[in-house]
Amino acid sequence: MAIRVISVGKTNISFVKEGLEVYLNRLKHYTKMQWVEIPDVKKVDRNDAEQLKKKEGEAILEQIDPTDTVILLDEKGKALSSEQLATLIEEFQLYQQGNLVWIIGGAYGFSDEIYSRANRKISLSAMTFNHQMVRVILAEQLYRAYTIIKGEPYHHT
Repeated sequence: MAIRVISVGKTNISFVKEGLEVYLNRLKHYTKMQWVEIPDVKKVDRNDAEQLKKKEGEAILEQIDPTDTVILLDEKGKALSSEQLATLIEEFQLYQQGNLVWIIGGAYGFSDEIYSRANRKISLSAMTFNHQMVRVILAEQLYRAYTIIKGEPYHHT
């Protein structure tokens, strides 16, 4: 099993890149990680949210295999504690085939096709975060989850 994160757009904020790199390096000790950045959609009116979501959705679907379990980071998703996230990952490792794929959408969210393909929706917070910041937050939470699974002292309860 591997974890794949698919995110829309490039990371162009230096401190986000640095933070993401810290946690991706730490995660190498626990799981096979792949981070896929879907390029920003070109030749679409940036104000046409539905067309933009559709094009982003098509690019995302190209990165997903039929056996993958897909989790959307979505404001309407279920909020989990770090311990609950660790349990979800641990159960996935025991009982599922394929990869665990996390998707970070663009500014307007996801197309209907992506919502239909998703196995779960999870919210990181009731607050709204810049989609670049979400990358670091997700990477840190994945790292935290693995330290919880392994009983390591990073997470203090």
